[in-house]
Amino acid sequence: MSGPSGERGSATVWVVALGGLLAALGVAGVLVGAAVTGRHRATAAADLAALAGAARAVVGDPTACSVAARIAAENGAQLQTCTSVPGGIVDVRVRVPVRLGPLGETDAQGRARAGPAPP
Repeated sequence: MSGPSGERGSATVWVVALGGLLAALGVAGVLVGAAVTGRHRATAAADLAALAGAARAVVGDPTACSVAARIAAENGAQLQTCTSVPGGIVDVRVRVPVRLGPLGETDAQGRARAGPAPP
């Protein structure tokens, strides 16, 4: 047997470093997943709100934007803007709060436009 080596116990340091790196990658993956999920929720809420508003606007109902706001709220979003133009076209913007754990909270934005198809 040879004498003591200067690298004794270095495997433990490498395992701890690798464990820390994997934990950081896992946390980053969860945060990215939360942001992507929030974006999808915002887009879906905007689509549904615009469709509901357009269904009312196409028949001349002046409450198209209030219907869009209600549908957005039922999907966990807040209506930021709603524009209803003659012809039944409704354009909406919504926001959905996204919690990013220790990083705080941010908003995911969604925008959609709906109305009858041109002839």
